[in-house]
Amino acid sequence: MFKLNDTVGNIVTEFPGAAEILKENKIDFCCGGDRELKLAVKEDLNDDSKAAEILKEINENYSDKNDYYQEIEDPKNLSQSQLIEYIIDKHHGFLQQTLPQLSELTKKILRAHREKHGQVLKKVHRLFNTLRMELEEHLIKEEEEIFPLIIKYSQAENGGENEETLNGILELETEHDTAGEIIKELREVTADYQLPEDACNSFKLCYSLLEDLESDLFQHIHLENNILFARLENNKK
Repeated sequence: MFKLNDTVGNIVTEFPGAAEILKENKIDFCCGGDRELKLAVKEDLNDDSKAAEILKEINENYSDKNDYYQEIEDPKNLSQSQLIEYIIDKHHGFLQQTLPQLSELTKKILRAHREKHGQVLKKVHRLFNTLRMELEEHLIKEEEEIFPLIIKYSQAENGGENEETLNGILELETEHDTAGEIIKELREVTADYQLPEDACNSFKLCYSLLEDLESDLFQHIHLENNILFARLENNKK
């Protein structure tokens, strides 16, 4: 059973199903995964009275099984190289497929609905394209620079020097924070992706994919910050 002083990152690591509960309550478990649950609730909701209620829901739904990870072994039991392979295949693959699609959709609905919904859609278009640029550069840095360093360090017989790796991780975590803030802004400007009555199919698809992007990024960042990177940071202590 989980407690109020457990970190939200550790809760999701042990029980991936908690991710949806935290997301529904607008609690950041990826970039803010190192916070105790009671503090995360206080900071994200400006109200610590809901902490016990959220904890109760998590514990009532706790299970060793979770559909999200059905296709793989529990992520915390994967080696560093196996976890990196999974992240690239699942999450980087998702982004490489979804980002171009969303780029076209945000542009298309801005053109089609500019007169009635231009104020919101201009912000959506601008925020998304900033996010896309950040993520595309971020994926290259991960795959070409930092992930190889992590694998090299994890395979070294005596640990070895990992200052370069740790500095790279700090850069990635900062970039994760930036992406997380943009995602929060997108949710805010769209009023939780609420569709107008005259929304066309492209409008509906765009908002649906933005929500999918948010869910995937939360899981993606969680796996990196709270499992992959945490292992190396803990080894330094």
